Amino acid sequence: MVDVARRAGVSVKTVSRVVNGAPNVAPDLADRVLAAVADLGFRRNGLASTLRSGQATATIGLIIEEIANPFYATIAAAVAEVAREHDTVLVMASSEEDPDREKHLLLDLCSRRVDGLLVVPAGFDHSFLRAEVQMGLPVVFLDRPAGGLLADTVLLDNRGGARAGVERLVERGHRRIAVLLDSMSVYTMRERVAGAQEACAAAGIGYDDVLIRDGVRDPQAAARTVAELLDRPDPPTALFGTNNRITVGILGELWRRGGAEELLGFDDFELSHLMPRPLTVVSYDAHAFGRSAAELLFRRITGNRSWPSTTVLPTRVIDRGVRT
Repeated sequence: MVDVARRAGVSVKTVSRVVNGAPNVAPDLADRVLAAVADLGFRRNGLASTLRSGQATATIGLIIEEIANPFYATIAAAVAEVAREHDTVLVMASSEEDPDREKHLLLDLCSRRVDGLLVVPAGFDHSFLRAEVQMGLPVVFLDRPAGGLLADTVLLDNRGGARAGVERLVERGHRRIAVLLDSMSVYTMRERVAGAQEACAAAGIGYDDVLIRDGVRDPQAAARTVAELLDRPDPPTALFGTNNRITVGILGELWRRGGAEELLGFDDFELSHLMPRPLTVVSYDAHAFGRSAAELLFRRITGNRSWPSTTVLPTRVIDRGVRT
């Protein structure tokens, strides 16, 4: 601002009034300031201004697990849409399922004085945010609940969706149903496995730990696991992929083998309706999921101080692909 004032031949106060849109600045002075701003490439530091005034920064933070996953990409797009409606900038980062990185990113966003946070948690302890929350920072957790912190949460009906999907398999006569999951340390995985087990128990299907496969973290691992299961003397007749990436891996291996095994996947995925073989998915509106969390955050930002709530969005079981 000193450089602009010197170039325009005015006071620093006049520069401040022009760049902040204050009224009653003589037109010729304003023109000289704006010309100097253009010449020098001056940019107003909005963060510094809001820190001085104590006003909102018109930014929110979003921490997701993996940017490349279409599920999280859809959530991010929905959050960005709501942020735009509130003239707010979205700052997004990926924790890559690393609790230490998640903590570092969240504290960094707090230091930048964002107006609120949306978090898909990777860790189990979020008590480090308690001081920020007590000072008024709104935080909404989505997809998984927070650990050690009472906060707003938006979830899917993971257990109910998985139970309904496996019930569909049971209705079709399946008794050996394999379940492939990422990690039982992840809330969504625990809920989906629990739903599958409830459906099997209700149908009188005995538990076989050979059919529950943990540590399936990507499509390649899913394909390898399916190959190993189907090469056993007592292979499953149906497979349940507990997230979209696992389901894609299962589908690829079944297609490679020409296998007729039934496939159930939690999460719909692009082009699932065009698959040249039948499959069933537990579907939900991912865009509405992201919007619901973002709208809740902005209600908090604009003054809603009601008790923290948990919102559970519904799922539904849909047949996809070509079924003969």
